[in-house]
Amino acid sequence: MPSTSPAGTFPAHTPAASQIFTTVLTHGPLTRQEAARRAGLSPAAVTKAVRPLIEAGFLVEDAGPEVRPAVGRPANPVRVDGGRALFAGLKATGDELIGVLTDLCCRIRVARRVPLPGRTPSEVLPVVADLVRELLTEAEGFGVGVLGLGIAVAGDVDRTAGTVRRSPFLDWRDVPLAGLAEEATGLPVTVDNDVRALTVAEQWFGDGVGLADFAVVTVGAGIGCGLVVHGRVVSGAHGVAGEIGHVPVVPDGPPCHCGDRGCLEAVASDAAITARVREVTGVPVVDAADALALARQGNAGARAVYARAGEAIGRGIATVANLLGPERVIISGEGLAAYDLFAGQIRDAFTAAAFGSAARCEIRTRPLPFEEWARGAAATAIQSFVGR
Repeated sequence: MPSTSPAGTFPAHTPAASQIFTTVLTHGPLTRQEAARRAGLSPAAVTKAVRPLIEAGFLVEDAGPEVRPAVGRPANPVRVDGGRALFAGLKATGDELIGVLTDLCCRIRVARRVPLPGRTPSEVLPVVADLVRELLTEAEGFGVGVLGLGIAVAGDVDRTAGTVRRSPFLDWRDVPLAGLAEEATGLPVTVDNDVRALTVAEQWFGDGVGLADFAVVTVGAGIGCGLVVHGRVVSGAHGVAGEIGHVPVVPDGPPCHCGDRGCLEAVASDAAITARVREVTGVPVVDAADALALARQGNAGARAVYARAGEAIGRGIATVANLLGPERVIISGEGLAAYDLFAGQIRDAFTAAAFGSAARCEIRTRPLPFEEWARGAAATAIQSFVGR
C-alpha cells in the first residue's frame, strides 16, 4: 500500500535538534532562551538547532506586539506546527482494532474502530492494512503526509526488533509485527507494549509533562504499569519492566495464568473480579459490566470483591512507590469504570504500605477510552520520527 506522504524525514538528526524539538513540543511555545534553559544547552546550540526546523516548517516563530525583542537574538517564542505532519496509531485488543490519525502534537483528528475476524496474524494484518488505508484516505483532506504508524499491543513487546514476543490476549508468540505492518501499509512502523505507549503519550502530551519520575498503572483486562525514571520510559534489559500485574499481593491467593498465586492481576483484573463475584454471590454474571451492575445494586458480596481488588491495587501501587519513588502515579484503564467502588480502598492500602516519603506520591486518576491508547501508539511513532 503506498503512503500518501512524501518521504518525510526529520530535518535535523543531531541530538541537540531532537532535544530542542521535543522540549518545544512538550512545553512550548518557548523562547529560545527558555528552550535553552529547559534543555540544558547553550543559546548558540539552540539557535543552530532551531534554524533547520523552522526552515522545514516543523517549528514556527510567533511574533506578536506583546513580545519585546531582545538584543542580539530573537525573543519571539517558537512552537511546533502541529499541522505539519500526521501520524497513525493503532491499538489492538483481543477482538477489535482502534485506529486514530493525529497531528504532530498528537491531537486526534480522526478515530475509527473495526472488529477483528480472528486473532491470528494472518487475520489481523489485513484489517490493519484496511484501517490504515482508510486513515490515509482521511489524511488526504488535511493536505499533509502521514509520516509514521505506531501499533500498541498488550504483552511482551520488543520495540527495537519490532517483535511481539508474547501477547496473551491475541495468543501471539514471536510475531515480527513491525516488518509485516510496514510491508502491508508502506509506512515506517513502531511497535510497542500498549501501556508503555500510553506512558509515552502521558510523558509528552499528558499528565506526565514536566515530571522526571512518574508511573502509569492501568487496570482492566490486565494490570499494567509504565515507568518513567529520570525522564526516560523504562523498558528494562528484557523489555518487561513494570510488570506489577504479577507482583504477589495476596498470600496463597487465587491462581494466576502466569503459574503463580495471589498476583495482583489474579485479584484485580476484570476477569478475576468477574469470576470472584460469581463464586461469592452465586449470581452467574457474564462479564465485568454484569459484575459492576450487581455491585452497584448493593450486593454485599460483589461490593466486597471490589473492595478486595482496591486493596490489592493500592498495595501494588505502594510497591512501585517504594521501589522508584515517583512524583505521581496515574491510574487509568477500562477498570476505572468501577473506581467509585474501590477508590477508598486503593488510597487506604497505598497509605498503609507506602514507606516513609514514598507516601507523598500523588495518586491521580485519568479515565481514558481505547482511542487514547491508540493515540499512545501514534505518540511512539512521533517519538521514533523525532529520533528520541
